[in-house]
Amino acid sequence: MVREAVERGVVFRRARIVSEPVSDYIKYEHGCTYQNIAAGEVVRWLPRRKASDLTLPGNDFWLFDGEIIMWNHFTGDGGSAGPELDERPAVAKLCATAFDSVWDRATPHEDYRV
Repeated sequence: MVREAVERGVVFRRARIVSEPVSDYIKYEHGCTYQNIAAGEVVRWLPRRKASDLTLPGNDFWLFDGEIIMWNHFTGDGGSAGPELDERPAVAKLCATAFDSVWDRATPHEDYRV
């Protein structure tokens, strides 16, 4: 799916904010990211300490076409509590601005060491 979209010109950027030292799960996630990159994603990593002065949404999200947000809600043990779609323009703008701020500071995957 991602590969086909990339072939149509869609750009997939993923930014991950992580606490350091990273957990075993983040090491695993980092190690598997080559699959996302092979599919066409561009991935960057930002240490949480470098995000302290950024205004960020309270939940993980995907932003589609700068207009539709899919909030990713998680339980306390890291499981999924289900997604939620949000089409409010002001919230989409907040998410886009937050993402761009993270993206500008984050380290490209190939340069980030866990």
